[in-house]
Amino acid sequence: MSLYGMMRTGVSGMNAQANRLSTVADNIANSSTTGYKRASTQFASLVLPSSGGAYNSGGVETVIRHHISQDGAQRFTDSSTDLALKGNGFFIVGNADDTPYLTRAGSFVPDAQGNLVNSAGYFLMGYPVVNGNVNPVANGFQGLEKVSIAQNDLIADPSRTGIFTANLPAGASIIAAADRPPTKTDASAQYSAKTSVQTFDNLGNVVVVDLYFTKTADNTWQVAAYNHANASAAGGFPYIPTTPLAEQNYTFDGVTGKLTGATSFTVPGMPGALSGRPNSPDLILDFSATKQLAGDYTPIEVKIDGNTPSPIDNVSIGKDGTVTAIYKNGAKRDIYKIALADVPSPDNLLVMTGNVFSPSADSGDVQLGFAGTGSFGALTSSALEESNADIAQELTEMIESQRSYTANSKVFQTGADLMDVLVNLKR
Repeated sequence: MSLYGMMRTGVSGMNAQANRLSTVADNIANSSTTGYKRASTQFASLVLPSSGGAYNSGGVETVIRHHISQDGAQRFTDSSTDLALKGNGFFIVGNADDTPYLTRAGSFVPDAQGNLVNSAGYFLMGYPVVNGNVNPVANGFQGLEKVSIAQNDLIADPSRTGIFTANLPAGASIIAAADRPPTKTDASAQYSAKTSVQTFDNLGNVVVVDLYFTKTADNTWQVAAYNHANASAAGGFPYIPTTPLAEQNYTFDGVTGKLTGATSFTVPGMPGALSGRPNSPDLILDFSATKQLAGDYTPIEVKIDGNTPSPIDNVSIGKDGTVTAIYKNGAKRDIYKIALADVPSPDNLLVMTGNVFSPSADSGDVQLGFAGTGSFGALTSSALEESNADIAQELTEMIESQRSYTANSKVFQTGADLMDVLVNLKR
């Protein structure tokens, strides 16, 4: 056995315990850091070949492991832009150079430009919602943008879809073709029921559409739509121009009272004064739940999308990562969808400054998706994931490491003492 080898083994042990103490120090320092993933020191023996009955002491080497795949506890906050994940997945964030990284630190707040940024200065990334759709990329970061809740201008959203549910009275009188619109267009035009609905054009102007329901035969009704702005001073016929915006017949089952044919009604978004909604998209009303039953004409549910020009007042973030802008006039609009990323081996991600991670050859390729789909975990708004470092466990490891360091130092000291004995043999 070599005395120098024994001393080197003691030094190896002290270095290993120093590394362990370093990870403990990091874990304790970051025990309150949102989304922090604790590090631990793993030990592996170094064995030197022995021969001739002499044992050559080796040493110990350390490998640092980051427990990235281990969830931290969640705590709730009063900020709608605080986000927490439970299960697989990471938020995708970018730095000032738009370099993408992964993180579990979801304490996002808007900066001066309205971009959501966490405490380390990384911007939250997501897909913009365009006409109600997103265009995700499954294996890359293309198409992602900084999630911004700033509103430097007003946004008007035209009406595109709606629901109109009513009861049409089964006992209503049949009105002859010559007496009903659009054949008759003067003030004496007859109809069974009328309802006005509020819609919005591309500029956010309110466009009131008058819907006329006329019973034309047993179990058959005609629906005609007119622009209220074209009505007479009395608020009805005659309309100028006299042509309706749309007209369609509907048939009901005489036994159940349910619609048996067409279930939607389209108000065209044509240009010009005829529609009152210039250059706006078609408005499609869902009539599927409308029935013909006994009783009076009764509108049950009328719901049409769109809004007047209004700034964003607040945002809400759904479980699927959809960022919804809530306007001051009460309207809502989806503006982004937060993407999540995952890798086959999260614990082998490269740990970077700012509590972010970068893919490596050992971690595997990045796959993107959305919360609650596939293997991706659940997203919670108004919550934060706490550090997964346990102070009690770290203090216990610190004591163990201190004792082991002291024991290794004794090995080194003993080797040094024996070396002194060997050197002094000549005296």
